[in-house]
Amino acid sequence: MPQRRTVTSRSQEPRQRFAEEVKSLREKSGVSLRQLADQLGWDWSTLGKLERGQTLGSPEVAQALDQHYGTQGFLLTLWELAVADPTQFKEQYRRYMLLEAEAVSLWQYSVSAPPGLLQTAGYARESLAAGGLLGDELEQQVEARTGRRKLLEGEDASPFRVVLSEAVLRTSLKDGQAWREQLEHLGEASDRQNITLHVLAFSAGPHGLMSTDTMFLRLSNGSTVAYVENDVHGELIEETGRVERLHRTYDAVRDLALSPTESRKFILRMLEEVPCESST
Repeated sequence: MPQRRTVTSRSQEPRQRFAEEVKSLREKSGVSLRQLADQLGWDWSTLGKLERGQTLGSPEVAQALDQHYGTQGFLLTLWELAVADPTQFKEQYRRYMLLEAEAVSLWQYSVSAPPGLLQTAGYARESLAAGGLLGDELEQQVEARTGRRKLLEGEDASPFRVVLSEAVLRTSLKDGQAWREQLEHLGEASDRQNITLHVLAFSAGPHGLMSTDTMFLRLSNGSTVAYVENDVHGELIEETGRVERLHRTYDAVRDLALSPTESRKFILRMLEEVPCESST
C-alpha cells in the first residue's frame, strides 16, 4: 500500500490557516506590507496582525483581499471558518460551543446581559473589556462572540427563544451609541421569524432562575443539554433528569414573561429613553 502523502503543510487550525494564506498571497505578489496597505487603503499594521494571527480583522478586509488577489471568495470563506471556530473560546466553553454549533433549536434565560448570540460588537467589546481583556485577546474574543450570530442567520437558521430579565435592558453601556445599537439589534431580532423574544419584567417577582443564565440546546439526535452560568462558575449539564428539572423551571419563568408583542414594545420604549447623539 503506498505511503499516504501530506497534501499540504499548512495549518489545519482555521485562524492560523487564514493568517498563513494571507501572508503567502502577499509574498507571492512580491510586495511589502506597506505597499499592500497603500494599494488597498488599509492600515499596514492591521494587515501585519492578520499575517501573524493576532487578529482576524473584519469581513470587509477579507473581501478586499479576495478582490485584490482574485481568489474568488476563498479568503472570506477561511475568515468565516476562523471566526466560527470554537477553539477561539476559552477551554471551559469549548465543548459547549461545539454542541451549540450543531444544535437544531436553542432557548435561553439571560439575567443581566444580552445572550452572546444577540450581542453587537460594541456591546461585546465593552463587556469583555470590563472583565479584564485587553488588546489582541480582547479583539479575538469580540470576533469569536459576534461570529456566533451566524447560527441564527439564513433560511435554515435554528429557532431561538430567549427570555431577557428586565435587568438586561436597564444595564446600559458607558458608550451611549453602542447601547443604542444594541437595543436596536434586539428590536430587530425580535421581529425575525426564527427568534422569539420575551422580556421578564421586574414586577414578575422572584423566580427559580434569578441569578443563573441558562441555555438549552436540542441536538440533532433528539437529546437536550443545558449550560448554566453565574459570575464565578459555568457548568454543562447532560444528565437527562437534571436537564428536565431545569427545563421545567425555565418554562415557569417563561410563563411569567411578557408576550413577544409586548416584549418588543418594551424594548422600543427603552430605546426611546436613550439620548440621541448630538449632531454638533
